[in-house]
Amino acid sequence: MLDQAVGHTYIFGETLAPSQRMHMVLLGVNDVAKSAKFYEALGWRRSPTSSDGFVKFNMDGYAISLINRTDLANDALEPTASKSGFSGVALIHMARQPEDVPRILAQAEKAGGVVVKPATRTNWGIAGYFKDPDGHLFEVDWEPVWVFDDAHNLVVDKLSGA
Repeated sequence: MLDQAVGHTYIFGETLAPSQRMHMVLLGVNDVAKSAKFYEALGWRRSPTSSDGFVKFNMDGYAISLINRTDLANDALEPTASKSGFSGVALIHMARQPEDVPRILAQAEKAGGVVVKPATRTNWGIAGYFKDPDGHLFEVDWEPVWVFDDAHNLVVDKLSGA
């Protein structure tokens, strides 16, 4: 298939379901360098395989990657790179301890993010939200029901006490 020219499109009659996993979260940002500095200020380490226009952060089995928002829109054939309003998407970091939630939110704010909901007691635990410099929404959450392995990977099919 790689012998075709760039821009060639492929149509297949057969279908194939993707495996049930995500490998990368790709965030379209206005300024890749500025956004990369924000995530580095959170304490995340940039992958050495990053470039100026495509920055990756290794999340132990998947990556959060940054690309110019206009380039992402063009690649996806979106008519515009700018949209306003609530996207309906949030990335969630599960804290190890309840007292970590306000501390992580404070670090996000110190790094240049905006806390949009402070650490708040919920029906399930403690949670708060911040936005990165491009408005991407992150929840920081701690709930006693979630189960993690020794590497702090979420065990999706188990609940504590269940």
